[in-house]
Amino acid sequence: MNGNRHGDTHGDGQAPGGEPWEELVGAALLGTERRRGSGTTGSPRALLDAAAVVAVRRRAGLRPAEAGPRPEPAAPDPRPAPPDAARRRLAQLLAGRTGGGGGRRGSAPDLTELLPQWLAAAVRHGYRAPAAQVPALLDAAKARTDLRPQALALAGARGRWLARLNPEWRFALRSGAGGGELPAPDDPAGVARLWQEGLFAERVALLGAVRAHEAAAAPLLLATTWSTERAEDRLMFLDSLRSGLSEADEPFLEQALGDRSRNVRATAAELLSALVGSALAGRMAQRALACVGPQGVVPPVACDAGMLRDGVVERPPAGRGERAWWLGQLVEAAPLSCWRERFAGLDPAGILALPVAEGWAEELHAAWCRAAVRQRDPLWSKALLGSASAPPAAGPATASLAERAKLLETLPEEERAGWVAEFVRAHGLSEAFQLLGVSVVPWAAELGDAVVDALDSARLAGSYPWSFSGVMGLAERCLDPAAADRLESLLSVALAAESAGAAGADANAPGGSAAAEVTPGAEAYWAEAFQRLVSTLRLRAAMLAELAELAELAEPAPARAA
Repeated sequence: MNGNRHGDTHGDGQAPGGEPWEELVGAALLGTERRRGSGTTGSPRALLDAAAVVAVRRRAGLRPAEAGPRPEPAAPDPRPAPPDAARRRLAQLLAGRTGGGGGRRGSAPDLTELLPQWLAAAVRHGYRAPAAQVPALLDAAKARTDLRPQALALAGARGRWLARLNPEWRFALRSGAGGGELPAPDDPAGVARLWQEGLFAERVALLGAVRAHEAAAAPLLLATTWSTERAEDRLMFLDSLRSGLSEADEPFLEQALGDRSRNVRATAAELLSALVGSALAGRMAQRALACVGPQGVVPPVACDAGMLRDGVVERPPAGRGERAWWLGQLVEAAPLSCWRERFAGLDPAGILALPVAEGWAEELHAAWCRAAVRQRDPLWSKALLGSASAPPAAGPATASLAERAKLLETLPEEERAGWVAEFVRAHGLSEAFQLLGVSVVPWAAELGDAVVDALDSARLAGSYPWSFSGVMGLAERCLDPAAADRLESLLSVALAAESAGAAGADANAPGGSAAAEVTPGAEAYWAEAFQRLVSTLRLRAAMLAELAELAELAEPAPARAA
């Protein structure tokens, strides 16, 4: 640009003729019809033209500024970088490229779904992110919130350092102590200072660190400012006590039952009811036992002040009766251990098998389901789930798969996998997605075999693989990579069936009278789906082996025999 262009833009940001930038912004915000005096003649197009001219002139008129101070270098990160092969793999995953070098798009692994597994495995091995890949890692975490915890753990101090320099990555600062390090949990002065002066996100991170270090110290810290906190902040802080919940939290939670916020009171009551030895749990047990027994069910006739203080919500949702609503809340909050004595020593399965008159069985069993989930009681959960091979509606628990998934989470890993495997063998994959989602990864061999068998059965039945797209996606992420060998044999069968089907179609084409035994085209799609599964499992195995390389080298060599 010509040097005299600088004279076209005044120091106050005005264009020739005295048209200031602020006037144009005001016209854009208020509307050109209301700001005709801005020189835009009421035309939106004229406003945009004027803004374009002023923007160019403002930029052309900028003078170089003095260089600011150089930022301090990032704090050192003592963790090792991943092995070279793992670093190359991370670059590939961040770029979203496939490793197949061509081929049909539908048979290539979905690298975006493998990135979370790479990050989690790298964190487990104690690596830091390679310095050159931290910006790409932060970009990925900005776009996908599910990646943030692991990505920020890998990025470490360098990631926080970069986030202070780029507003696009400011989320990384909100995830910790404002981009700096939290004070040590056993540093009372540092903890008190940040708790009093820090931003909300910093205080949440600090409370979590204190809770992890010494669970009983968290409610003591909360108590120092509890009365001055906003209701929404009190609720968030209280919710953080779910982790490490113990009897030591009871005095603070009992006090929170008198909070002025209904949501805070309800959360405090829920947490107290999870403490089966708490005073609130005892009060709820008395109320529930007065309503339910061998003689039948008699729901409460009113919601008194004591029930309200203990977290019972008075007004039911639309379509629910008041008394049934109150009964469910009482049973849900009562310790499950109180029912054995009430029903003459019967175990959970025996209690659930008892007939319940007057149509209260569904309400009662649903409340016991919620209690089993809240109290993490595997015996009651197993009894409520019943046999996985039975029709869901025939079990003692709710037929809702979402509720059954919650019950499954309370079971030991092996029992959980066995129950889901039995469900898949009995009912197929159509309703198994939510249940598979709570199974431990990688899936146990029994569960993996059941899923592969069900996929092959669906192929033989002539279904299309996209009918099970959710399960296929889970299988790619959750199957043990060792299942690739068996899937490869199924792939060969599918390819052979596809070829035979194509040959049969060619042979029958002139007459057009013979019908194919399988759905036309289905075998080709199954071959593609199995190919994608095999490729993904092989890639996962390679990925995990690459990350384990340094750990294996660091292990001491076995002693030689004398």
